[in-house]
Parts: sequence; C-alpha cells; structure tokens
Amino acid sequence: MDNLQLLRNRRSVRRFTAQPVSPEQLDQLLRAAMSAPSAGNCQPWHFVVIDDRAIFEAIMQVHPYSQMLKEAPLAILVCGDQTLERYPGYWVQDCSAATQNLLLAAHALGLGAVWLGIYPREERVAAIRKLVGLPDNVTPLSLVAVGQPAETPPPVDRFRPERIHTNRW
Repeated sequence: MDNLQLLRNRRSVRRFTAQPVSPEQLDQLLRAAMSAPSAGNCQPWHFVVIDDRAIFEAIMQVHPYSQMLKEAPLAILVCGDQTLERYPGYWVQDCSAATQNLLLAAHALGLGAVWLGIYPREERVAAIRKLVGLPDNVTPLSLVAVGQPAETPPPVDRFRPERIHTNRW
C-alpha cells in the first residue's frame, strides 16, 4: 500500500482478535511513535506499554469510551514529560504527533488501533496517572489500544473542499 493510501484508509479499530501483538511489532510501533516531529526536537514523550488485564479493567472504570480494552491484547499510553520541554506547552502537539505515527504504523503492520483521549480531561488524567504510577511532571495524553483487527472498517472519504481557504478566509 502506498503512503497516501495508508493515510486515507487508516480507520479506528475497536474490535480485536485474541492473537497477540508480537515483540517485533511492538518495537516497530514504538520506533514509529518516537520518529514523530517535536518542538525544538525535544521529544518530550514517554510510553507505557500495558498488557495487564487488571489495569485494563481499572481503566474501563474511569474512561467511558474504553470498552475495547476487553479484547485488546495491549495498549500504549502516550505521555508528555514537561521537564523535557524547551518550549512549554508544546508537549501536547508533540505527543499527538507521536500518537498519530503510532496509529499509522499499526495500520501499516496490518494491526488495528484506536486513540483514546485522556488529556485534557482532568478526571481521566488523575485516574490514569494514579493507575500506572506516573510522576507529577508526566501527563498522559492518549491511550492507544492495539491488536489484530477483528473488524475492518471501510475507508471513508473525509475530503471537504468547503473547508479549504486560500490566503484569506
């Protein structure tokens, strides 16, 4: 699949088979995430790989849209470390870029994945921080459930020419 087709065809997958994600696939996902651009090349991210069913159960109690964790073999928590920033506040964009890279890499590897938003919902941030023992300077941005897809959502054309403006609104 070419790169543009990969971008256009990636969809959120919320149903997974019981087949595990291999260590090699996990390595490729994390390498792709860490290849994202970041402000001042600070790379203020940390990743917590979660495959503990008890942690998944606890997350499902605090995140209302996380029920796919019942089937997902693993999830990757993308976090921003404010002490690594050169330009305060840009960790959100940096970690969002890392999350998108992770999603695209999963699709390229034939895996399914879905982005679960955590930040800026303070109740989610506090609960997830406590569940995985994050230090105060590290904020969870997103949780990406990953696995072998049990569904293949069809591509959707999201191109909206009415949202394009040239030079001025």
